[in-house]
Amino acid sequence: MVINIILAILVLSIIIIIHEFGHFIVAKANGITVVEFSLGFGPKLIHFKKGETEYSLKLLPFGGACIMLGEDFLEADDDEQEDATEGNNTGKAGSKLDNDFCNGKTAEDNGFGNTSRYSSDNTSAGSYMSEKKKQEALEAGYDMSKSFANKTVWARIAVIAAGPIFNFILAFVCSVVIIGSIGYDPCMVDVVYDNSPAVSAGLKEGDKIIKVNNQKITFYRDYSFYRVYHADDTMNIIYERDGQKYTTTLTPEYVKQQKYQMGVTLEQNGTIAGVSDGTPAQKAGIKKGDIITAVNGVAVDGSTKIIELVGQCNGESVDITINRDGSTMQLNVTPDSVENEYYYTGFASYGARQKVSPISVIGYAFKEVGYSVNTVVKSLGMMFTGQVGINDLSGPVGTVSAMSNIVEESKADGTFYVILNLLNLAGLISANLGVMNLLPIPALDGGRLLFLIIEWIRRKPMNPKYEGYVNMAGFMLLMLLMVVILGHDIINLF
Repeated sequence: MVINIILAILVLSIIIIIHEFGHFIVAKANGITVVEFSLGFGPKLIHFKKGETEYSLKLLPFGGACIMLGEDFLEADDDEQEDATEGNNTGKAGSKLDNDFCNGKTAEDNGFGNTSRYSSDNTSAGSYMSEKKKQEALEAGYDMSKSFANKTVWARIAVIAAGPIFNFILAFVCSVVIIGSIGYDPCMVDVVYDNSPAVSAGLKEGDKIIKVNNQKITFYRDYSFYRVYHADDTMNIIYERDGQKYTTTLTPEYVKQQKYQMGVTLEQNGTIAGVSDGTPAQKAGIKKGDIITAVNGVAVDGSTKIIELVGQCNGESVDITINRDGSTMQLNVTPDSVENEYYYTGFASYGARQKVSPISVIGYAFKEVGYSVNTVVKSLGMMFTGQVGINDLSGPVGTVSAMSNIVEESKADGTFYVILNLLNLAGLISANLGVMNLLPIPALDGGRLLFLIIEWIRRKPMNPKYEGYVNMAGFMLLMLLMVVILGHDIINLF
């Protein structure tokens, strides 16, 4: 388990480093001095200086920083602003918190010293600094012509945007490796049930769904995600059979029935991912991490079969055979009856991997990244509409835990699949981080980009005092969110 956690932290650290390296390399390309490049936050464990940059590894590995000249020394000449800044920046390299947390919980700047306040007319950075801080910078031997502040607005936009862009590049590289190794996963019709809407529509096992209501279905997940939003919609389907394309219309059937459930969340392989409070499963002694191997003596190999057998209990108790830490146990559970409403298509689909040509790999990799981005954007929309709550989010601890579990589950398939699953997760998280950092939220890259765009439109920077207030407010809200999510992650571990 320890090795799994170390691997998960390593992958997460690489994602963060790639993000910060994007800022770093583009800053260097634009002649900007990078004062510090670090992984993690908190006390420094290892640090050394090479050239003009200090490189450091800090205690907590869930963040990173690329601090450029003009950020850490910056203070406005206004006394009030200077006092506020003094309370948040020490004027030393590495003093500013710059953390990239996974799943969008990110804070890259403490709000003061934000780079977007500078003019695009090559104005000297020193004119935006207090005399005290200007002197500190000069005494440290820095060439202020290499300040972030002293570059054009478009150069600064490029530097800030580079972090998220590098996240998308990493997601693309991961997709290329995965698809190049095992192919992509189209949406295939697995089972067509008798007397169902799918039969009326003419669908058969082995058909490939390629379009639904003019939305292209490249991956199996495209169809699954579409159904989440459009469960009751009549579907105009284009499918492929024996190399030929066909069109049909399927109208889902509204079904209302009694459903029996234990109160658990299942992973695909039958592992218990969560047990809800007060449910039959909890009362019976089922715990998170248990693996269900049989129901009423019938061997099961995945969540689909488990749900099917439990659903057939008709209110009677069922014997659940589980594997817990290598030991076999049998528990008796009486599932709850709940009223279930859904729209029935009459067919089940799956995503069987198909190999493609090297050229096609590139195209499908782009589509894979597009799918990840689209999923994040739609999930954000669900947050605003209340369909996704705070309990559905994960922070660094939750992400590491999930990655560790996936490593453990993949071991049975061999090292190759452990690597592929880690790459898949890395790609998803990296794309997620890229999208979240582009949101126009103060203290995120997107917020900094927004200020820079406003500066370009106005042809002069925002008032540093007010910009500082906005960024500080954004930073504090992000930190509050991180505390809540971190607490939720820790609770879920136990």
